[in-house]
Amino acid sequence: MIGRADIEAAYQRIAPYIRRTPVMQMDADALGLGYPVTFKMEHLQATGSFKLRGAFNNLLTSELSEAGVVATSGGNHGAGVAYAATALGIPSTIYVPAAIAAEVKLRRMRGFGAEVVAVPDPVSDAYVVCLAHAARTGALEIHPFDSDATLAGQGTVGLELSAQAEIDTLLVSVGGGGLIGGVLCHYQDDLRIIAVETELTASMAPSREKGEQVTIMPGGISASGLGASAIGDRGWAAAQKWLDGHAVVSDADTFEAQRRLWDASRIVVEPSAATALAALTSGAYVPEKDERVAVLLCGANAEPDWFINEA
Repeated sequence: MIGRADIEAAYQRIAPYIRRTPVMQMDADALGLGYPVTFKMEHLQATGSFKLRGAFNNLLTSELSEAGVVATSGGNHGAGVAYAATALGIPSTIYVPAAIAAEVKLRRMRGFGAEVVAVPDPVSDAYVVCLAHAARTGALEIHPFDSDATLAGQGTVGLELSAQAEIDTLLVSVGGGGLIGGVLCHYQDDLRIIAVETELTASMAPSREKGEQVTIMPGGISASGLGASAIGDRGWAAAQKWLDGHAVVSDADTFEAQRRLWDASRIVVEPSAATALAALTSGAYVPEKDERVAVLLCGANAEPDWFINEA
């Protein structure tokens, strides 16, 4: 398992290429919660997602060839890999499971320079095709959430946040566990960390209840960002050691959190980011009196008109 030293080294490595995203506190009345909330604004990252951190850390710690890099992604990981690869002057190919791909994310991957290949089968099949491409061409394969380099890169979000805000609890949306795994490896026992999932993407919650990793078929509003079929081994190991709790919200809760954030602040986030906030707005997680709560807004790759026009 990676440690704080790995995350600190990753930050030194990737800092010239990424944005140090800000934090913002909203007062007790802004969201109608009755208590203030601190936001880590990672949705303002260069690609609109934290995934850029892990992508750069992988590329900057690997031997690269003319075959470039290959990944499988529902969108944000692919955008991060494409952006990082283009910045470093190498080609990228992204295999996308068509069932969970969001058009806005496909456009961004192509815009960042990737060759995007849609795979009409489940996420697991897209990953098999991706691995076959790597074996055939010699391209570097970057896993979206289950590698040491990925976790160390994503953990730099926590490293930044720890220097920016004094908090007691951090709510983090969970898909494959790369983000929460990295954040857990940074904070360890220093902070209460709560995993948040939607009902149709939840694999951490049932895994914790069963005591072992479970496999799901993801769907629903947050699937393009949180649509992993299972928690990765590294994220699961970190969760078993340090995760304090979990919350599960509905798609309707997530949609409402998106709208409430827009109404209160004109901040647009994608459903996978709003999922963490939905734990508060839905009451799935209720802070104690004077508990200093933060929400990690992990991505902004949404089509805003689909909920703003409804607001």
